[in-house]
Amino acid sequence: MIKLIQALMLGAALLFSVSANAEVVLEDDSLILGKWNLYAEAIALHKEKVELFSVWEFRKGGVLHTVSNDRRGRTKTLTIDLKYAVEDGVIKKQKTPGRAKMEDCRVIKLEDGEMTLKCTFVYFFLKR
Repeated sequence: MIKLIQALMLGAALLFSVSANAEVVLEDDSLILGKWNLYAEAIALHKEKVELFSVWEFRKGGVLHTVSNDRRGRTKTLTIDLKYAVEDGVIKKQKTPGRAKMEDCRVIKLEDGEMTLKCTFVYFFLKR
């Protein structure tokens, strides 16, 4: 009986950990269109966040318009347009302007005006 209870508890814990890290599968860009304040990034989901001051605007036609403030004060603002598309449930975002290389960004959280993206080497934290 004790082994059965332990097995059930282990199964419940495994199910909870899988559902806690479930990603959002996008059908198209309708849920992400518009302006988002990119306020932090981190190398892992539960690691220390680095504060950012950027606005990402997902526009129709596959343009990700970004406006960033330089936190070190060398330039006032940096504006860049990148290409993006939603394919296979993830955001495919141009890594560098003028280059064809794209990176996959999986939506880890999308609720209550907040979105968390897991891109190749970094997590991005955004709010509406």
